[in-house]
Amino acid sequence: MSRLRMVAVAGVLAVQVTGAMAADMPGSYEPEPVKQWLPSLDLNTGWYLRGDVGYNWGRIDGAESTAPFPDPTGSTLGNGVVAGFGAGIKTKWLRTDFTVDYSFPLDYTGTAVSPDDVTAKITAISVLFNAYLDLGTWHDITPYIGAGAGAANLRVTDYASTATPPFTGDANHSQWNFAWAVMAGAGYAVAPNLIIDVNYRYIDFGDATTASDASGSVTFEDIAAHEVRVGLRWSFDDVKGRSW
Repeated sequence: MSRLRMVAVAGVLAVQVTGAMAADMPGSYEPEPVKQWLPSLDLNTGWYLRGDVGYNWGRIDGAESTAPFPDPTGSTLGNGVVAGFGAGIKTKWLRTDFTVDYSFPLDYTGTAVSPDDVTAKITAISVLFNAYLDLGTWHDITPYIGAGAGAANLRVTDYASTATPPFTGDANHSQWNFAWAVMAGAGYAVAPNLIIDVNYRYIDFGDATTASDASGSVTFEDIAAHEVRVGLRWSFDDVKGRSW
């Protein structure tokens, strides 16, 4: 074999040996992908804001005075306006949210001695945690049912009576109670991330009591309201990435 041919063969062998050694060197392999043990979390998906306004019809079980004064009879509670806002999250067919609602003063009237001689105004602020079950979607309309529980602040103002206590001092008084609600309604998608919500809600605020003096006080029993409301729900989801 000629010397030139021997040099060429030696060069080829050297290249092959060098490649094999390089393949065996640490770090020459591509690292295996790291397994993702925790699920990815999209903080954008499902979150929404809501705002509602409506009309309510107040209801009351009755009123009770401190003995020995007569209990007002024929108790009625007027109608008024309710407005509120909230924030929540939707996951497929289930929604949950926190809401804060303000019920403008409802007029109370009752009779102790002469017709409608006991009067007051009752204002309610409710803070509720709510859960809703969506019942399917037809032509962009999604009916639902729901329930909520939380607390309500009832404030009695402008109390007036000549036959039931308190007879002196400021009769205004406020208190916190347990509150609960049930609701039903439907949402209509006017845009990929905007829904008009029309709903009915029954909410129970609990009892409301006037301030007291040496003679006692009056308790208005089981204040509640029937409400018809209209609202908007605005989702944080991407418009392109969300289909309702």
